[in-house]
Amino acid sequence: MMYRWMSPNEVSKIANIDRSETIRVGYRFENGALQQMVVNWDSPSWALEGTGEYTLAAEIRFCQSHLDKKGRMCGAFDAETLVGMGILTPDIAPVTAQLAFLHVSKLYRQQGIAGKIADILFEEAKSGGAKQIYVSATPSGSAVGFYRSKGFEPTNTPIPDLFELEPDDIHMIKFF
Repeated sequence: MMYRWMSPNEVSKIANIDRSETIRVGYRFENGALQQMVVNWDSPSWALEGTGEYTLAAEIRFCQSHLDKKGRMCGAFDAETLVGMGILTPDIAPVTAQLAFLHVSKLYRQQGIAGKIADILFEEAKSGGAKQIYVSATPSGSAVGFYRSKGFEPTNTPIPDLFELEPDDIHMIKFF
């Protein structure tokens, strides 16, 4: 596996990532605590046609919007194929960076790829002066479990603009 910084003109390579997942454990954050729940969510891969939510076009626009805010994109490659990618957006609040995007293709999960990408992005955030990193995590057991394993904890004071965009997500912070 090769990890490298990607240029903004490579963002369309996320088409190679199969984001599909069967989710049976979910979370919500209520009264200052994570509440685990049994769910029956099936998350398909990005739709290749159209421009609406969960389409490849929408994901490319989302990623590009973070790159336009001086974000950096790190990819994991198996030979020439992108199999995982993360985006770090600096300065979303004082001394705060955002882990804005992190996906690993279904066949490559549970191999440490997401952890390696996250560690690269954490180092970049710290070198840029961040004292903490914020993530708006999909409320799935796998996503919340991963972020907690990397030192993130749910926050009682989410960033209002980000909370408004994704009120069902689990908003978390990791301090450096």
